[in-house]
Amino acid sequence: MAEAPDWFEITKRNARSVQTTIGWIYWDPGATTRYTDLGLPADFAEPLGYIAARCAPLAAAGPDAVIAAFGSISGAGIRAVFDLLDHDPSRFETFRGARDEAVVDGLRSYAPAIVEPLIELGPLLWPVVEQLPVVGRVLMAAHLAVPRPDDPLLSGWHAVNCIREWRGDTHWAAVVAAGLTHPEASILHNAYMNYETDWMPTSRGATQGEVEAGWSALVNKGLAEVDGDRRRVLPGGRALREYVEDETDRLTTLPWELLGESRSLWFAETFEPPCEALLARVDETAGPNYQPASRLRAGDA
Repeated sequence: MAEAPDWFEITKRNARSVQTTIGWIYWDPGATTRYTDLGLPADFAEPLGYIAARCAPLAAAGPDAVIAAFGSISGAGIRAVFDLLDHDPSRFETFRGARDEAVVDGLRSYAPAIVEPLIELGPLLWPVVEQLPVVGRVLMAAHLAVPRPDDPLLSGWHAVNCIREWRGDTHWAAVVAAGLTHPEASILHNAYMNYETDWMPTSRGATQGEVEAGWSALVNKGLAEVDGDRRRVLPGGRALREYVEDETDRLTTLPWELLGESRSLWFAETFEPPCEALLARVDETAGPNYQPASRLRAGDA
């Protein structure tokens, strides 16, 4: 009898490439230049354009719904985008279209080896996406409702994006089930990745007050300690963050089970090399800490 696939390990492995296939565009100049051309201030085109393009399928629901769905992204930044775009869903769609143009250009320029696999993957992955349960996965459901692109490369990319948003929605359900707020979760994730103190919540736009409240809550829960300027996440806090990560992987095996073992392993082996090129692109455009879901922790390589 053949040994059953280890879906947990397959899911953990493929999550990095899913994130990288999608996330590199958030900081890419090809996208941010287009956002500036659409009227965003140049100094803020990167974060505000990312918000506008990603939340476009949910924009009609308003900023509060987007804040809830995004989890750790600055609520003030999200409200600023809605104000700049006059709360007009059609303007958000313009940013999504600009982002998609940049995706196609960027993939062909920076990771050409991913182009044909994405074209091949799309028709295989969309039937999987259609079978995923959307209860509690609002952001993914909004993306699933978007008309599929005619461009086969962009269609494959959007299918992967639906998998990414489905995992993201599931991850935030695990975070909430663990009793964590978004600043607390970012502080714990920061320690989990061994980043310098408070880098992650700050990079996501958390205010100083939100960061302080996060540390205070973690101290009260016995997950961190603060002594003057010295702040430290305790082993229990790190263990909780690791549990949330593992729980996310346990709860998101379904897409790979539906795709099947051979195709899931093909995805791993085929997408990892070009995704390393895309991650190197993030290093250039944003920095080596960004896109932590694509990063291996020290000692995990």
